[in-house]
Amino acid sequence: MSAEATNPATPGPVVPSAPRRRSRPRIDLRRLGRAALLGPASRGRLPDAIGHVVEAHRAHHPDADLEPLHRAYVLAESSHRGQTRKSGEPYITHPLAVTLILAELGAETTALTASLLHDTVEDTDVTLDQVGEEFGAEVRYLVDGVTKLEKVDYGAAAEPETFRKMLVATGNDVRVMSIKLADRLHNMRTLGVMRPEKQERIAKVTRDVLIPLAERLGVQALKTELEDLVFAILHPEEYEHTRELIVDNASRADDPLAEFAEVMRTVLRDADIQAEVLIRPRHFVSVHRASRKRGRMRGADFGRLLVLVNEDADCYAVLGELHTCMTPVVSEFKDFIAVPKFNLYQSLHTAVAREDGQVAEVLIRTHQMHKVAEAGVIALGNPYTGPAEDQARGRASADEERVDPTRPGWLSRLLDWQEAAPDPDTFWSTLREDLAQDREITVFRPDGGTLGLPEGATCVDAAYAQYGEDAHACIGARVNGRLATLSTVLRDGDTVQLLMGQDPASEPSREWLEHAHTPAARIAIQRWLATHPAPAEHEGPGPAEDSGAAKAAEESARSAAEPSTTGAPASRPGAAITVAGRPDASVRLAGCCTPVPLDEVTGFAVRGGVVTVHRAECAAVARMADAGREEVDVRWGDTTGCRVTLVAESFGRPHLLADLTEAMALEGAEIVSATVEPPNQQQVRHTYTVQLPDAGHLPALMRAMRNVPGVYDVGRAQHHAPASPGSA
Repeated sequence: MSAEATNPATPGPVVPSAPRRRSRPRIDLRRLGRAALLGPASRGRLPDAIGHVVEAHRAHHPDADLEPLHRAYVLAESSHRGQTRKSGEPYITHPLAVTLILAELGAETTALTASLLHDTVEDTDVTLDQVGEEFGAEVRYLVDGVTKLEKVDYGAAAEPETFRKMLVATGNDVRVMSIKLADRLHNMRTLGVMRPEKQERIAKVTRDVLIPLAERLGVQALKTELEDLVFAILHPEEYEHTRELIVDNASRADDPLAEFAEVMRTVLRDADIQAEVLIRPRHFVSVHRASRKRGRMRGADFGRLLVLVNEDADCYAVLGELHTCMTPVVSEFKDFIAVPKFNLYQSLHTAVAREDGQVAEVLIRTHQMHKVAEAGVIALGNPYTGPAEDQARGRASADEERVDPTRPGWLSRLLDWQEAAPDPDTFWSTLREDLAQDREITVFRPDGGTLGLPEGATCVDAAYAQYGEDAHACIGARVNGRLATLSTVLRDGDTVQLLMGQDPASEPSREWLEHAHTPAARIAIQRWLATHPAPAEHEGPGPAEDSGAAKAAEESARSAAEPSTTGAPASRPGAAITVAGRPDASVRLAGCCTPVPLDEVTGFAVRGGVVTVHRAECAAVARMADAGREEVDVRWGDTTGCRVTLVAESFGRPHLLADLTEAMALEGAEIVSATVEPPNQQQVRHTYTVQLPDAGHLPALMRAMRNVPGVYDVGRAQHHAPASPGSA
């Protein structure tokens, strides 16, 4: 946290001239820093040095108790006295600036108190115990959360381990990360005295870790300024070009956005809707992205229009009026009020056009939505409330469990996988990769629960999100009721039922790594693979293969002498088919669809005078008809017995084959032949040809097979018919 910085080397963003609300004068940190060296103010009044912090704080919390801020400032100033930043400024200017940033965003008193003290334990003789005794357990926790780990103890791992510690603390109290973000913003503002290579290193960490965290916590005010500061350091030429675009646009005689805004004010006033219409200039990175996407920038491209109203219903009323009285660009409409973003953001987005082709983007939200859109979790205040007596004392029990019931799903997932990261390097690289995924989806479980996953997640990711390392036993999934492979990419709103194997020794497939999108899934799979090296090719099948493949071989050998039904040319006993006008015709039941009595069937004459019989819905029927094959009228005779081929999909488990064949025998099925394929990703496919004395028993047989533990699907065989109709 120690800031080794001074005045910014890069000028701040240039804002186009536009009507703006009056704001407080910017605090003169140099003057206040020098004043701080003179010592605390007289007893009974707040030090002048934090006057701006107090003013900003009271604007959001008029009834706040300011006494803790007084004491925190006195301790911070006295403990940092004599320390200077690399610019030569008194060090107290840094915690003051960080606290002012948070105060202007609406942070509550406890966070501001901790912010004033955030560097005392790291850079002075003040201890955490002293902070806790003086300010309570909450302030102690926040200060501890943002205190760096020492390089002397952790070496090169100090930075990743510090972030790991900070993220764990954030999982219990998001105010930890709020302080860190404000701290980094002030350090980035004052990065000019650093060596260029150090500026670049800090900017890259800010880009890869801090900016995505600010986005996820919804603190757009910090995120956008951090983006611009990083942009200026890492891409100075593009930054300068963008700056020139903004300056040139600011010098224009006309302002399309101001004209759009005036028209909107008139429309809403005539509709008797109370609304405030503001111009929101784009920040540097936003202008840069827009210029790359659109090419030549027009006046209305340099900003957006913000419409603020009082109630949610007013947002939709504004939208209706704008779309009625102006020309809407329908493709630009998005409703983030009905479906908020995962970082709490709510707003209606639309765009309107005028005859000259200028298009203005419009954001419509309530004042409260705007507060949350700018400050994110900081605007939520303190979500951690203990017993009333503790609140009255401003303290919480040190042993009290700190749980945030509103903790976002992405943070819970991050905290889960970081525990399994084997080393700091893996954690650091995986953290950056995880934070690069900036969109979330929600999928539903059959029990009504939900899983929050990053966009692009697969069934593999869902399995590890729901079951942790027990997901090693997952063998398949149903997505929206249909069987799906584990590599299936999920979409927002999908319902996912994960099919778990019964064998406790189940193992993940090495191919799963190709489909794992989340760090939790990848780390769990990699850890298992690291402890279970792939066997050499000559070592033979593993235990799971032995149990299925050996039984399959035994069963296949036993039935080798039996006639096969798939594609067999001979007519089948027990399945009487009558061919209209051809009483002596040789009949063959097609192996591609295995028709049985009561199925609707049709026949085709093939070579040798044989009539092949297909189920009416068989895919081969259309191909035979298209090829000009003669269709023959066929129907079932009086005999109701039948031979049918069934395919069962199951988990691989011991004794499954014995249990399945026993269930079939109890239903009166005579097994003519059986084939059991070797296990594939813990899935086993069984193909049985059975003789039934009555086709009416087929549904009961299939139900009995599905009821065998481990069997999750049974169906009639549907082999692909040959392409040539003559070979059907």
